[in-house]
Amino acid sequence: MPLNIIHDAHGSPKIVLSEPNGSTAEVLLYGGQVVSWKNEQREELLFMSSKAIRKPPRAIRGGIPICFPQFANFGSLEQHGFARNRLWSQDSCPLPLPPANNHSSVDLILKSTEEDLKSWPHRFELRLRISLSAGKLTLIPRVRNIDNKAFSFAFALRNYFCVSDISEVRVEGLETLDYFDNLMQRERYTEQADAITFDGEIDRVYLSTPAKIAIIDHEKKRTFVLRKEGMPDAVVWNPWDKKAKALPDLGDEDYKTMLCVDSAVIETPIVLKPFEEWKGRQELSTVSSSYCSGQLDPRKVLLGIS
Repeated sequence: MPLNIIHDAHGSPKIVLSEPNGSTAEVLLYGGQVVSWKNEQREELLFMSSKAIRKPPRAIRGGIPICFPQFANFGSLEQHGFARNRLWSQDSCPLPLPPANNHSSVDLILKSTEEDLKSWPHRFELRLRISLSAGKLTLIPRVRNIDNKAFSFAFALRNYFCVSDISEVRVEGLETLDYFDNLMQRERYTEQADAITFDGEIDRVYLSTPAKIAIIDHEKKRTFVLRKEGMPDAVVWNPWDKKAKALPDLGDEDYKTMLCVDSAVIETPIVLKPFEEWKGRQELSTVSSSYCSGQLDPRKVLLGIS
């Protein structure tokens, strides 16, 4: 059933999802991008740059941009591919998915255009279901090859989490894993720390990551739990002070209240034969935590033990 499309203050068409407990999510048709996710207390959970440029053809720094068919500059296309810089549309006949159980959801679709075929000569359909329920935001991307030849692609959901103070945040679930360090010419290293903490710029692609990652915000006493399927890699990024000053669409102090932890397919691109389809899934949720008083054991979060 089509949802009402309204226009935000910048004139961009958007869809607002809401659920009975009071949480909301806002989705722009430009980029198919979630730009807001608020909990029942109306607290914003996703970061948005104070200098975000909301005019095409620029991508919007914040929320959950879609990176397709390329991640970063790992290829010949524009940074992170073109999907985040295109106008999507509502999917009038979405492919069957399990019932949404009264979740508030929207189905979007992006199809290859003649212009895109000049730079990336592959015909595709990229679908995205965004579902909101109490304390949970779920994104299900699907890519279908509608061409007569195979193609490969990278994909990522770039999650900009809103945090209280980056120096008080830790990420658990990636310890002992190999990663590519983009600050060291993509050299491969093994994570030695018990958890990832932040005291400077970080830009890493962690490989063969688990289905669950915890982002623990000590000051807010909140833990984001990221669950994912079909996206084996995870990117961790914070630009820190010098890089933040160099990015025109990021405020100088914004790095202190943001952290990107992405669900991604980067190391081994997906290969689709004609009419094959790839499907991923990401579920974001939050749990209240008071780490210093021992009420939350992050390992229990990762193992799914309440």
